[in-house]
Amino acid sequence: MEMWVFGYGSLLWNPGFEVAESVVGTLPGYARSFCMRSIHHRGSVELPGLVLALDEQPDHACTGIALRVAPGHEAATLAYLRERELISSAYIEKNLDVDLADGRRVRAVVYVIDETHEQYCGGLPLEEQARIIATAVGGRGPNTEYLYNTARHLSEIGLQDPELDWLHERVRHLTS
Repeated sequence: MEMWVFGYGSLLWNPGFEVAESVVGTLPGYARSFCMRSIHHRGSVELPGLVLALDEQPDHACTGIALRVAPGHEAATLAYLRERELISSAYIEKNLDVDLADGRRVRAVVYVIDETHEQYCGGLPLEEQARIIATAVGGRGPNTEYLYNTARHLSEIGLQDPELDWLHERVRHLTS
């Protein structure tokens, strides 16, 4: 059986598993936002960074990339993703329908934010988000790198995210 993973943040540019197919896809009912404090990968407990998460919002949809896992790599990919994405249990793993740009609908593994988790911080003003991202550093590097890579890869696949674009420009200004 095929395994698909929906990427909307770092999975766009660093999936970390064997990908057989990559297709633009839309996940209804969720919005991409910097609503998760990162205390491991892009920040620390003392100075948390921010990473993208999918916040459940019925009137929204998130466009990203649906990644089909290379046949024979499904079990290893799921184990890898669980180790990577569930490091602090702020994400919830779900299997949700994603509408592909080519007309197909696939069931994909998706990591969404747990709004009851202490790392959830939905609704932060964009200026506050920019100031946090400009200074935070975690085990996988600066928070700025995460933002810049995500913005660049969304642009490369022709996707626009106005809030992410604003943050990209503001953080560049704050760090120059």
